[in-house]
Amino acid sequence: MPTDQHLACTAHPVPASDEGWLPVGDGHRVHWSAHGNPAGLPVVVLHGGPGSGSSARHLSFFPLDRCRVVLMDQRGCGQSTPQGGLEANTTAHLVRDVVALRRHLGVAAWLVVGGSWGATLAMAVAQADPAGCLGVLLRAPFLGGADDLDWFCAGAGRLRPQAHAHFLALPGLAGAGPAPAAAAVIEAYAQALAQGDVAALQRWLHWEATLEQVQSPPDVAASWPPPERQAELLARGRIQTHYLRHACFLAPGALLAGLASLGQRQAAIVQGTLDWVCPPANAWAVHQAWPHSRLYWVSGATHSPFEAAMAEAMKQLVFHFVAHGCFPDGDRCSVLAQSGAASC
Repeated sequence: MPTDQHLACTAHPVPASDEGWLPVGDGHRVHWSAHGNPAGLPVVVLHGGPGSGSSARHLSFFPLDRCRVVLMDQRGCGQSTPQGGLEANTTAHLVRDVVALRRHLGVAAWLVVGGSWGATLAMAVAQADPAGCLGVLLRAPFLGGADDLDWFCAGAGRLRPQAHAHFLALPGLAGAGPAPAAAAVIEAYAQALAQGDVAALQRWLHWEATLEQVQSPPDVAASWPPPERQAELLARGRIQTHYLRHACFLAPGALLAGLASLGQRQAAIVQGTLDWVCPPANAWAVHQAWPHSRLYWVSGATHSPFEAAMAEAMKQLVFHFVAHGCFPDGDRCSVLAQSGAASC
């Protein structure tokens, strides 16, 4: 079996070998596309957000000559219909959709990959469908609980106080005081975005970008959505605030508590040490709760999966799993880059 260095990585997205829409009930159809070798290792990539939609850029992490990678737009996202639909759109619905798509495609089990909110969903899928998971690769896990919401709406403001003040200057928060509760912030944005308030959308996007772009924070004008993308981004924002205002439809502590039931099911967690969106404490909590997980720190990496160091780490982990059926020993992706494949 070849080492990771001998596996070819696709640097540019390729056309889908197959795609379609799967009716999942409640008036929803989810769009999916399959890429790479139909006989290769099955992989499903769960996008972030909630609400963002899949991206062909994620294909660059996989050796497509040896993988069949399925991209799936979650309910209301991307090319799924209806765009921005909130009815019957909960975490439980999304989990059932992933399992339904696996069965629809005739896949017995696949490698489940997700980052940020996609990692949240991947953990829920693994608990609901353990036999359908060959393994789970999580990047920068989001846990969806009160700590995450408090961090996004308040705690992270200590890192970028001026941008945070701009975020809280939403007219709907007038009178809420200088430190409104996370629930009040999310509710105000949910109402504004439901009404199609583009100025509110701009504030939301700017705050997200500020936390994602640690080394070069954006200016306000750079976050203004172009007219041709406003409908798409408003739909994304409506779905995102829909999930956040309902604590991602997860019972407090249930996601982490359920990881203990996964037994020998293995997981890799890759985390940037400078991630201001999903802080490193989340990755550590998942690692402690998942008995057979391995945690890989990427020094200096932030939240984006496409930063050079993070992208390289993702490729190293994927390539090792493809070649060996497991994730490598060790806890630093920088070590993997230097030493190549490790024994399992």
